[in-house]
Amino acid sequence: MSENQKQIDKPTVAEPPEGVSGQGFFATSFEKAVGLARKNSLWPLPFATSCCGIEFMATMGAHYDLARFGSERLSFSPRQSDLLMVMGTVAKKMGPVLREVYIQMAEPKWVIAVGACASSGGIFDTYSVMQGIDRVIPVDVYVPGCPPRPEQIIDGLMKIQELAGNESLRRRHSQEYEDLMKKYNIE
Repeated sequence: MSENQKQIDKPTVAEPPEGVSGQGFFATSFEKAVGLARKNSLWPLPFATSCCGIEFMATMGAHYDLARFGSERLSFSPRQSDLLMVMGTVAKKMGPVLREVYIQMAEPKWVIAVGACASSGGIFDTYSVMQGIDRVIPVDVYVPGCPPRPEQIIDGLMKIQELAGNESLRRRHSQEYEDLMKKYNIE
């Protein structure tokens, strides 16, 4: 068996968090263990209004398989999801609905703006189209493109995983976070 074949047959294992290991045990901080669990079990709520939603469907398909990243279970209930994925054009009349969906989500929660329309209004610089969802809810990751390729959506999800894995358990109770929520008039 060649050296390259040995490398290919070796399974890929996720990196453990920082900690102390020994014969039959591994110890780490509670914060790192919670971060590892959050990172690998995101439940996305797809809020798809146009063509970016089709690209998201391709991302969920067998070829790209978003389930590899722990996001297989799509949740269409805001109370059972922690990742809001806004994809496509959002009309100004849809803004209050999007905001209500965000408010109904349990903490901790993250938001991805997928595509040019959700990020900045895209090519639709009109009176009826919201020029970016960050006017009504805070956004954690922006995915560029019109429409973005599935690889870009996966990259955005991986950035959210990085945020979820490294976020302090106390961040959501910090003054900075409270100020951000006050900026958006969210109690």
